[in-house]
Amino acid sequence: MAEQQSPETPEDEQPNEGRKNGLEPGVSDELAENMKSGWADTERRDLAPIEQAGQTARRRAALSERFPGERLVVPAGRLKTRSNDTEYPFRASVEYVYLTGNQTEDSVLVMEPRPEGGHDATLYLLPRSNRENGEFWLDGQGELWVGRRNSLAEGEQLYGLPCADVREVAGKLREATGPVRVVRGHDAEVEKALTDKVTAERDEELRVHLSEARLVKDDFEVGELQKAVDSTVRGFEDVVRVLDRAEATSERYIEGTFFLRARVEGNDIGYGSICAAGPHATTLHWVRNDGPVRSGDLLLLDAGVETHTLYTADVTRTMPVNGTFTGLQRTIYDAVYEAQEAGIAAVRPGAKYLDFHHAAQRVLAEKLVEWGLLEGPVERVLELGLQRRWTLHGTGHMLGLDVHDCAAARREFYAEGTLEPGMCLTVEPGLYFQPDDLTVPEEYRGIGVRIEDDILVTEDGNRNMSAGLPRTSADVEAWMARLRG
Repeated sequence: MAEQQSPETPEDEQPNEGRKNGLEPGVSDELAENMKSGWADTERRDLAPIEQAGQTARRRAALSERFPGERLVVPAGRLKTRSNDTEYPFRASVEYVYLTGNQTEDSVLVMEPRPEGGHDATLYLLPRSNRENGEFWLDGQGELWVGRRNSLAEGEQLYGLPCADVREVAGKLREATGPVRVVRGHDAEVEKALTDKVTAERDEELRVHLSEARLVKDDFEVGELQKAVDSTVRGFEDVVRVLDRAEATSERYIEGTFFLRARVEGNDIGYGSICAAGPHATTLHWVRNDGPVRSGDLLLLDAGVETHTLYTADVTRTMPVNGTFTGLQRTIYDAVYEAQEAGIAAVRPGAKYLDFHHAAQRVLAEKLVEWGLLEGPVERVLELGLQRRWTLHGTGHMLGLDVHDCAAARREFYAEGTLEPGMCLTVEPGLYFQPDDLTVPEEYRGIGVRIEDDILVTEDGNRNMSAGLPRTSADVEAWMARLRG
């Protein structure tokens, strides 16, 4: 990584934040003057709006109706330091992305109430680097260091709303009068400017509303989720093709293989990939991915590609590393498949959200009783939740801009709510027999199985968006054999 030189101007007089311990002690007047000129005009004047501009406008209009007469402030967030002067990759807040489609750091959406009703929305962005004060080459976030930014005029073309310099937003917010709400937790400077104008309770109402608004996806969102799923399917195929190399190295080879697909076709992975081989498959969120991959064991791969618009897939397949299930592995896998089938069948408009969870849990409880691991009857097992020793997690969750989307929604609209067309959720039952679990026969210990698909609620039932990946044990074996030649 290149090291930035520091300007010679005293720190309290220059606007640029240089890097400590630069190799050059300063900048000559001649060089500073030279850097001001000789640059071509790169302004883009014929940009088309982003694909979702119509949807983001409708979302802002709906938000305006929900909070009439109130100023609404939604920050994108700021860069977070990873170590010293390096930052984590930036990911804008989902509330901000949902309402604007923009993803740049430090930005803020402000919706000002109009006296006659409705709101005027302004997108506050950092404008192009200033060629006069040297920010573009002296500052650690200048364009020669981190890349070109859109101008404010370009932002207006792309996002379909007025854009202004974000460096002015704190002052404007400090002067604001009347009721204000802000989405907290993303921009400390914005919150500081509003500290005497907002309350935690009112701000939480805004966050909750924006979470609930995302429960039903529009056509654009469904399309992006399908893109994410389709890329994820290809990523799983990539992994199967290189399992021999993973055996020669570790779970990291699987992680890296899937990550390559995510970065080539999308923005990133939607969450830390779970590449759990052997007994690691019994750890629900195994993301260390540093263990061996052995023939005869199962591989539980839980991974999802995130699109450039930040919608993510979330898919899990459990597969035999050598391509063939053992008898017990197949028995456990088939039980989980049967539970998933029951869960998916329960996903339809008008059904209670929890119906698919209860349907899958019943099948798992029946199997555990059948195998002699629990004493029946099944109704007793379910009433006491005894099956949860081997299936700790819920059977699914909403999916969207977050892998666990809409998490701030009120329980009565989510876990205790009713399914509607346009909702997208995962159905992911699993059974996990820990390596040290003395309550099960030894041959069960260290086996973990989960099958997860992304299910869209439709007008007449549901659609399995990840049906491009096989689910039955026989189909998984045939799929692996085909891919491995």
